[in-house]
Amino acid sequence: MSEQDKPNLLQKVLSALNRLVMFVVAAVLLVAIILAWPLITNNGPVKYADIDDHFKYASIGGESTSGIPYWIWKVLPVMFSDKLPGEGYPSLGFIQEPGQDLPIGFAKGTYLGLDVVTQNCATCHTGSVRTTRDSKPQIISAMPSNTVDLEGYIKFVSEVPLDPRFNAREMMPEIDAIGANLNPLEKLIYRYIAIPRTRDSLITQASKFAFLERESAYGPGRVDTFTPYKALRFNFPIDQLDDSELNGIGDFPSIWRQGPRQGMQLHWDGNNTSVDERNNSAALALVTPTNIDFDSIYRVRDWLWDLPAPAYPYEINADLAAAGKTVFQNNCASCHAFNGPYVGKVVPIEEIGTDPARLNSYTYELASNQYTLFTGVSYRGQDQRFQHFRKTNGYANHPLDGTWLRAPYLHNGSVPTLRDLLERPENRPQVFYRGDDVFDPENLGFVSDVAEEDTHQYFKFDTTLPGNSNSGHLYGTDLSPTEKDALVEYMKQL
Repeated sequence: MSEQDKPNLLQKVLSALNRLVMFVVAAVLLVAIILAWPLITNNGPVKYADIDDHFKYASIGGESTSGIPYWIWKVLPVMFSDKLPGEGYPSLGFIQEPGQDLPIGFAKGTYLGLDVVTQNCATCHTGSVRTTRDSKPQIISAMPSNTVDLEGYIKFVSEVPLDPRFNAREMMPEIDAIGANLNPLEKLIYRYIAIPRTRDSLITQASKFAFLERESAYGPGRVDTFTPYKALRFNFPIDQLDDSELNGIGDFPSIWRQGPRQGMQLHWDGNNTSVDERNNSAALALVTPTNIDFDSIYRVRDWLWDLPAPAYPYEINADLAAAGKTVFQNNCASCHAFNGPYVGKVVPIEEIGTDPARLNSYTYELASNQYTLFTGVSYRGQDQRFQHFRKTNGYANHPLDGTWLRAPYLHNGSVPTLRDLLERPENRPQVFYRGDDVFDPENLGFVSDVAEEDTHQYFKFDTTLPGNSNSGHLYGTDLSPTEKDALVEYMKQL
């Protein structure tokens, strides 16, 4: 080869190497784009055409702040089964419908390309009813979540990040074992980002719920509404809260037929008269003002506006119910019928005499802070800032439609059946069991004297504990036994 040919050969070699490098780079970029494409394009919640499915499974926001990566959420009850009372999330009372990936009240969406799990309104507002121990549960949306142990779930996701097994080295094989089939890029994200960040996030969240150790156990169907609110939304120094603000535990309410309730004093203590503000406030237990999905929230609102309470499905003694109607009109209708002069109004605590903890937990300071939320946020051209929250001095009278599904009774769920509520407090059950969904048509409530079913333990409710008092609401306690039976029979059909 001549000296003149050497530069040309070198140039050709360099050119070929350059093309090879460019090809390799392009191939790597192509593979990266193929792997990352789902992470780029699949952002947002799962959509549901059916409104009932939307209510039970659609996101209301929260993916960016409270979402748990899907495969981490799925593997937690497998890896940390020792921290649950039974098998999986249903052991905490969540309802798992056949064919559904998630229990009712949990929603699947995406954030930064990863599938995440959040919670929605159905967490607290969908329940089940069985006629007998052997019958299939009937699932009813918009009734109180009578079996859901929300505190149990909070404690579970608070305990698992403190376990030394919560690390990528041990969790990734378990995630693969339950069928994740992650691509290489997703595996890297889970290993080096999702698992460590979820662990840190859950530990931070657990610190906000440290007050649970100072409160009475909630049990199924109940929650302290505003103490978590103070910690999560306003960073109140929860460890410094006075004991009088703790144990503000209330039953999950039913949420059907909201239209006629507009303008009534809502929440147990009647602290707001706007259905929309009440809904948005409730959503803030699960989302933040910056990532709430108003489209989802308002779609549910529109559905609930005229949704009737489910009709009583069991036999009714027509003659006894007719006699009970007169008793109801003379003793109850003024406070609990939709057209009653006192319905939707607050009765002072000195008169109603029920447990004051829920009332005391909602303070003037909290009400003032709520007005800072949603500043500058509008939806459909309407300012979403709170304007109607007020501190009250008692508990509100509510309409009693669908009362057969709203047991246990009183704001804190301290009286198991309607028939028990018509007895004086000293004659009401002092200890009973919550979480059973077998219906008691005679006394109007759920079975409350059964401690366990198979291996499942029901929650022992002690009315002597703080926040659990069954005192007060003496209305109807002086009726004769015959009048009480008739009243219960009539109220089955409300």
